[in-house]
Amino acid sequence: MQNFNELIARTVDFKPGERNVFLHLLTQCNLSCRHCYINPTQHGTTMLPTETVRQWLRLFARPERESNLILLGGEPTLHPDLAAIIRAAKALRYAVTVDSNGFLFHDLLKRVRPVELDFLSFSLDGPDAAVNDPIRGKGVFAVCTENLRQAVSLGFRTSLICTVSALNIDHLHRMPALLTQLGVQRFFIQVIGLRGNSATGGAENLQVDRAGWLEVVPETARQAARLGIHVTYPKVFLEPGESFSCAGLAAENYFVFPNGRVYRCPLCEDYPIHSFCIENSELVQQQGLNEDRFFNLSIPEGCVMNKLLQSDNLDYLPDGSLKHRISCCMLKQEMRP
Repeated sequence: MQNFNELIARTVDFKPGERNVFLHLLTQCNLSCRHCYINPTQHGTTMLPTETVRQWLRLFARPERESNLILLGGEPTLHPDLAAIIRAAKALRYAVTVDSNGFLFHDLLKRVRPVELDFLSFSLDGPDAAVNDPIRGKGVFAVCTENLRQAVSLGFRTSLICTVSALNIDHLHRMPALLTQLGVQRFFIQVIGLRGNSATGGAENLQVDRAGWLEVVPETARQAARLGIHVTYPKVFLEPGESFSCAGLAAENYFVFPNGRVYRCPLCEDYPIHSFCIENSELVQQQGLNEDRFFNLSIPEGCVMNKLLQSDNLDYLPDGSLKHRISCCMLKQEMRP
């Protein structure tokens, strides 16, 4: 048996043929989070009609292969037909996760059975209202935790996403105890990205530096694993000697928005450089200098898109050499109980 004191993070390498479809059903949301990554100018403002969703699900379905479907918004439970969409996705053999802010509109817990949903994921950015609500909105902590408790009591498999920023990193170590009380099975620690509010000036600088990340995040993950929770978090920085791998080449990831744009790299979502567009229910390759043209490039910094789009994440020594390299944003580390 592994000694809890010896728990270490394991890098989750990309699996050949791995498929993840991140489908944004709408961009509307009842909250106004300070780090929201949705950009309506680039992503659209419409709610996808249910029949369109069904067509798009068929477009990306590969029944002979394992495909993960993550239903997103905005707030996906604002879609009145979410329960029917979940069932349609399961019929196409997707593994289905719903990412919600916890408000669970349209009585979702009454309209979907636990067996019909692989995971119901909640977003919470603090261990109490004093930390969470200034980030996500007044009263959000109480609503989210109450609905999470109800979901657990009904038998839903639940996970929780916490976006780490300068506003909450000093309180992250308190999250594992809360998750244990709530009965959460999986904990996703997420790095704040330079997208949406964080990229367009709608939010102050909320970034966490390398030293702060490495001091807090791995130890918090270790605490959660000791309590029986499966933890996943981004492998933001590569160690010397570790090779860089781009998910755009090693796996199939599709980030689909209501206006029909389909990205392969989430860092690119603030820009009209998407790889594909859905036209007449067909996936059409975009021409020109788009994100997928960069995936094959090899640079000392690691991730090409990070260098191009958010180079403030990089630090250099006086001689011009790198202090550290940035991994692909889809590369994860995990700690299992």
